[in-house]
Amino acid sequence: MEPKAGDVVLSLAGRDSGRMFFVLGVENGYAFIADGRMRRAGAPKRKKLKHLRRIGAPDCKVSMKLRAGETVHSAELRKGMAEFLGEAQEGG
Repeated sequence: MEPKAGDVVLSLAGRDSGRMFFVLGVENGYAFIADGRMRRAGAPKRKKLKHLRRIGAPDCKVSMKLRAGETVHSAELRKGMAEFLGEAQEGG
């Protein structure tokens, strides 16, 4: 399944391999990803879809804002990722 805005993805290749990011948008076979730490919301990384694995679509405020096309800040991305990782560790 192709990732879409608001999804959490795992980078499979490159310098950021093994890190998780939020998808800010998808265009022409590329996803724009950011996590608020290594990649800020104002300067997302453009990465090919084949180098990403979709992890899930969290039900957090940040993910809902991204799906709605609203602007998010780096602090919101950091908080959303922390919530997602906390839920993932508790659930599994």
